Order: sequence, then C-alpha cells, then structure tokens
Amino acid sequence: MSSVVQRVPAAASQDALAHFQARLGFETDCADVHYASNHETKDFVLLDVRTPTLYAAGHVPGAVNLPTRMISEQRLAEYPSDTLFVVYCAGPHCNGANKAAVKLAQLGRPVKEMIGGLTGWIDEGFGLAR
Repeated sequence: MSSVVQRVPAAASQDALAHFQARLGFETDCADVHYASNHETKDFVLLDVRTPTLYAAGHVPGAVNLPTRMISEQRLAEYPSDTLFVVYCAGPHCNGANKAAVKLAQLGRPVKEMIGGLTGWIDEGFGLAR
C-alpha cells in the first residue's frame, strides 16, 4: 500500500516544471528580497500593505507603507508604469498581499508577492526597521 503522499500520483516532470517555473513569475521569497536589497541594484518597490500602525511597529527595511485600500492610480503615479511592486503583509495567515497584488494587476502594474510576509522575514532571521 502506498503512503498518503503517493496516493495521488506526482505530476509528469514537464508539467511540474511548467507549474513551478510559472509560480516564480508570481512570487519571490524573503531571502531573495533581502539579498537584492543589500547586494544588488534594487529594481523593485517593496510594499508593506498592512496598516500604518502595524508598519510603524516594525517592517522590512526599505519597505514603503501603502495599505491595500489606498492603492490607486493616483498613489502610484510617482512610479514608472513598468515598476515591479513586491507586496507583503503579516504572513501566511494573511491574504492582504494577495488582495494588494490583485489591485496592482488590475491597474496594469507588474507585481510579485513576497511569500511568508513579515513572519517569513523574521523566521529567516532578518531584522525589522521601525
């Protein structure tokens, strides 16, 4: 008898490749954001989409606070239309980053989610700004 892991067969390798490659177009992780922010030319805007109170209590260094409900063409006007926005919220238990990504995509803006959010950032051992 097979394990619960193998009761549903794994996808064919070519299907798995397409799936996982596509996911990288939608998300990035805390380690890559940290590395890019500290060792490379930062070619994205990191958006903390939580409330200003939560942002003030601690956020990823270099992040701009723009709560999801405040995302609009007017608020984004200062950024060129091809600016990549990387969004995050509290963590895996929060869908705020997903909601923000939807709004940005609806406005025609390139967007990725920083998976793990603030919880992931802290779990990686990275410090917060206040």
